Amino acid sequence: MRTATINRATAETRIDVTVNVDGTGQYRCKTGIGFLDHMLEQLSRHSLIDLDVEVAGDLHIDGHHTTEDCALAIGEAVARALGDKRGIRRYGDALSPMDETLTRVALDLSGRPWLVWKTAFTVSRLGDLDTELIEHWFHSFAQTSGATLHVETLYGQNNHHIVESAFKGLARALRAAVEIDPRKADAIPSTKGVL
Repeated sequence: MRTATINRATAETRIDVTVNVDGTGQYRCKTGIGFLDHMLEQLSRHSLIDLDVEVAGDLHIDGHHTTEDCALAIGEAVARALGDKRGIRRYGDALSPMDETLTRVALDLSGRPWLVWKTAFTVSRLGDLDTELIEHWFHSFAQTSGATLHVETLYGQNNHHIVESAFKGLARALRAAVEIDPRKADAIPSTKGVL
């Protein structure tokens, strides 16, 4: 089983994350930010990556450190669970419809972190999460997972649907990328021989 646990402690947050890349989409998410928990549950359920996240953050200030550090820890855990990435498909993409919204997500677990973000919101908050932190969550996840990640909302009006379709799209793309390719299960998926 490809699993990893990350314990991250700073003056701003204390985070414990465990992932099982070969899971069934079981989750326990307790960040202190209800809307973020809901999105992490979607990420787990639709990627089939088991995800256990517990965060104690400085929410008396705002949600920035909790959101950022949570994404950093989850991305690091996924990267660690994948090890040298031997046998993975490496690439994944998904079109994620949610009612009136359609989002396209494509990723490459290349080891070269990058985020292209073409999504916008018309409200400043969803529940108890500032919408400006959503792009930051994806950026932080891309940094530590080593993913080249493209997220583009093709159309949509409801801000909740836009965010949820982005997380579900990431989940489905990640599910495809981390799967073992039975035709090349013993090989690193790169002509360089390392990712």
